[in-house]
Order: sequence, then structure tokens, then C-alpha cells
Amino acid sequence: MHTGGEPVRIVTGGYPPVLGDTILDKRRYARERLDHLRKMLIFEPRGHHDMYGVIPVEPDHPDADLAVLFMHNEGYSTMCGHAVIALGRYAVDTGIVAPTVPLTAVDIQCPCGLVRAMVEVARTPAGFRSGSVTFESVPSFAFALDAETQVPGIGNVRFDIGYGGAFYAILPAGSVGLDLSSSPLRDIVEISDRIAKAVQAAIDLDHPDDPDLAFLYGTILTDGGTGKDAPSTNVCVFAEREVDRSPTGSGVSARMATQRARGEVAIEEQCLFRSMTGSVFRARVLRPEKAGRFDAARIEVAGRAFYSGTSTFTIEENDEIGRGFVLRP
Repeated sequence: MHTGGEPVRIVTGGYPPVLGDTILDKRRYARERLDHLRKMLIFEPRGHHDMYGVIPVEPDHPDADLAVLFMHNEGYSTMCGHAVIALGRYAVDTGIVAPTVPLTAVDIQCPCGLVRAMVEVARTPAGFRSGSVTFESVPSFAFALDAETQVPGIGNVRFDIGYGGAFYAILPAGSVGLDLSSSPLRDIVEISDRIAKAVQAAIDLDHPDDPDLAFLYGTILTDGGTGKDAPSTNVCVFAEREVDRSPTGSGVSARMATQRARGEVAIEEQCLFRSMTGSVFRARVLRPEKAGRFDAARIEVAGRAFYSGTSTFTIEENDEIGRGFVLRP
């Protein structure tokens, strides 16, 4: 599937059991014992540097309809909004959750916690048809506002850090000499990656639920807008210089959390966020909440996913190249 152009490769069979008592245990097990399969499915010749995938696992949360691990070019993320949007449709269409009209709730256990997706469902002469999906984030919060650090080749950079299931450094592209409408993508990626590495080295993150959640996932460069009066464009560069083709669901949650902390958005106020492909996610703050010492909020994010095909992958004995490689300028 894809959401806003961002791929969602969902494993439907052939994967060995992913062991662990909790979903974070399973994430560690996949990273330590099954990472060769991630490389085979994500990297060339079956994928590419910016491929993204989902591994269904056994849930340990009593309310979950399904549980998933997210995988990408560097490893395993803790939250993925664009994948949750696709998984909502997938769960309804494959019968994991029985469809109800006009909305079907799908509770998805992610490494960051339980996320509820609401799938639009219509009855047709041929059966049920799924459509747009909204999801409610885990508690999202601003970890830091107006933090600063030195970035090689750029100088002093000011940024916010927001959490929406994963942590992001968020800042206007113009503040580092970029324009999202005209700057070459290679420059956007290079500067975003430098910022991420500098922030990772300079700032110790923590999360009230589990230390495994406390890492900077990427950088979000924005056009400086809030998304209230017109869609605000952003580009998210995450993991190992991977570029999100969607507006980034967990990133949108993080942006809304930092905007709320700044007083730029009110409860129930809608904002629109646009990606480099032109796809748009709609978001609003549902209600305030606490996450440990942080003033947090539940954010609702809405978007649309589409099916793009099915594949069966194999690997022959002694095909060392076929185990996965990446070529990138």
C-alpha cells in the first residue's frame, strides 16, 4: 500500500515468529535476531533506500485488534502514522476487524502504545468498501522549545523537539537557508541529517513510559506556517536519511504538540499539513493529557491510503547480493 506516496509493505506470511513478552521486547528480538529479513525486504533488489514496511506480531495489549512492528532502512521505528492509516483499511478489508458502517474502529498496538484508527466504511452492492482513515495519537508533547545547538557547516541552529510516538527536531527550513519549494532535495536531506546528528549528540531525550522510546527519529523542516489558514508544507528526513513522501503522521502529531505548547493552536482547531508529493493530512488537538511530567495532548490525524499490489519474495541459496544492498548517490 501507500499513503500519500509513502510505501507501506505489509508482511502477510512467511515471516518467522517474533518472540517477546511485550511489543518492545519483540522489537528488540527482531533487531537482534531477524534483521537479515528486514534487509532482504527493504533493501535492493526488492526494495530501495526509502522503502518502508510493517511486520504483524502477536499483540500483548488486551484491547488490540492487531500489533505491528515498523521497519525502514535503518531499523525499527516506534510509531508510524502513515502506516497506521494503511493498516486501518487493511484490517477491515482482510476481516481482521468486522466492518461496521459508517465507521469501524481498529485498535493497533504499536511499539509506542495503543493507537485507535477509525476507518470510513460504506456498504456497496459488492460488499463493504473502506476509505479514509483517522487515528488518535498516543499522548504527544513538546519536549523542548527553542533549543539550540551547533551544526557543522551551518552554525547555531534553533529548533523545537516534539514527540508524537517518536521524537523529531522541528524547525523552519528558512532558518537554515532552505526553501522547500525550490531547494534541491539533496540539500534538504543533507542539512536535515546534519541537524539530526547534532541534536542526537547534544540533547539527552527521555520518555516517561520506556527508555526504548527516547531517541531522535529525524528532522522535520517546515515552511514556517501553522497549517491553520493554508496547508503547511513539511519534509521529514528520518532514520538513515530516508525521506517521507507523506506529511508524516507521527510528525504531524509532534508538530501539533509543539504548536499547542506555543499557543498557536487550540483544542479542536484544524490544521492541514502537506508533503513533497502534495498529499495532505488533516489534524486537530482532541484533548489535553499528561505524559509523566509533560503537558501532552491527544492528536487526531486523518489521511488516505491506497493499495498498490501484492508480491511474493524468494531468495535462492548462495545469493549473497540478494540478501539486500543499497546504492545511493
